[in-house]
Amino acid sequence: MVIKREELLSGWGRTAPSSATVAELAPGESPAALLAEAGSRGVVARGLGRAYGDAAQNGGGLVVEVSGGTMSLDPATGILIADAGTSLDDIMRRFVPHGWFVPVTPGTRYVTIGGAIAADIHGKNHHRVGTFGAHVTSLDLLVADGSIRTVAPDSEVTEDRELFRATVGGMGLTGIILSAAIQMNPIQSSLISVDTRRCANLDDLMAEMVSADEKYTYSVAWIDSVAKGPRFGRGVLTSGEHASLDQLPKAKADDPLAYDPSMLATAPPFVPGGLLNKMSMAAFNELWYRKAPKQRDDEIQSIAEFFHPLDGVSEWNRIYGPEGFLQYQFAVSDEQSWLVGHALEELQRIGASSFLSVLKRFGPENGCYLSFPTKGWTLALDIPAGIPGLGATLDELDRDLIGAGGRLYLAKDSRGSVETNEAGYPMLADFRRVKAAVDPNHLFSSDLSRRLDL
Repeated sequence: MVIKREELLSGWGRTAPSSATVAELAPGESPAALLAEAGSRGVVARGLGRAYGDAAQNGGGLVVEVSGGTMSLDPATGILIADAGTSLDDIMRRFVPHGWFVPVTPGTRYVTIGGAIAADIHGKNHHRVGTFGAHVTSLDLLVADGSIRTVAPDSEVTEDRELFRATVGGMGLTGIILSAAIQMNPIQSSLISVDTRRCANLDDLMAEMVSADEKYTYSVAWIDSVAKGPRFGRGVLTSGEHASLDQLPKAKADDPLAYDPSMLATAPPFVPGGLLNKMSMAAFNELWYRKAPKQRDDEIQSIAEFFHPLDGVSEWNRIYGPEGFLQYQFAVSDEQSWLVGHALEELQRIGASSFLSVLKRFGPENGCYLSFPTKGWTLALDIPAGIPGLGATLDELDRDLIGAGGRLYLAKDSRGSVETNEAGYPMLADFRRVKAAVDPNHLFSSDLSRRLDL
């Protein structure tokens, strides 16, 4: 049974809310009958609401909540078949104890399969294995005429291959993903062998990260966004591999695939504005940097500890206060890496240093029209929304980004412009062509699609 309600929705950043009719489906229930009810504002699917901006909002229109679902894995091939509402958390709780791990995970496990494909999520291993979409062997898509299209990267029909490339990274604008087949990875344990390096400045950090490309499957750096002078851009690089049986400590060897991540705390329902200020940011960054060892090898960590530390705090987005926060995440080539330091400097200048600044390496693009990763660097910055001058500074950084041939991540964006998006995604015309063919009346729409003319 479909349950409908009017609800004010926002992204994970808790900015720019809009009101929509929300249709809640029971697990396994088809959204096909709802298409006729979409009205002039259209419809968009919504999973667990972890897109930071307005991608899963549809002010004045219909939002279909997709959750739960069935999943099965063929142990002979490692192919997982899962409904779109199935979360990475569901999958890992079910299959890690059987020796299987998702091919790509972002910094949270609370992402649905549909959302992972629509945003074409990336993780700490993009430089080795690419995006989540690179491991999707096929998907079922409910399109505007009410039919279900099964598409794959190697479909024999050109239109189906193109529809796959438009859907992976397409932010839910080609249709509603119903299910997908995904290639999982075998693992010997539920633990990660982690090497840690504390780097004195941004140059040292980026040099270490380039060298880590060839050494590690997983690699990510946290940056102290407050430090200045010779310490500017100092950070902590953590790199890892799935631990083999012979790497496990004796206490873990008896049950190497044990997996039961737990919630450690819950953010308070109300956090006053101004809690994250210059002083608290500086104190946190100093503490985080100092607690990391200068060098430590072969530390054994859990999957949750290494991949999803923030998932241990329920509703951690509340810590930014009632005004919420923006995540500014961009990608640039190796040749334009100067923009990483430039962005940090410009935000420091207005007192908008980031609480959580994360730097990763990207490998080559995958050919999907709106997929975000492009070979080089990506910097993600969480910034309290109410800082004076923030909007103008980010607009200027957008112009610098255009000049550098970079792009913003649509799953994180909440304020980018048509100009920035068109400059950043050279295959945007291909996306629009495919969408026009499969959805000529823009049935699938969102606040993001209207803002960026998608």
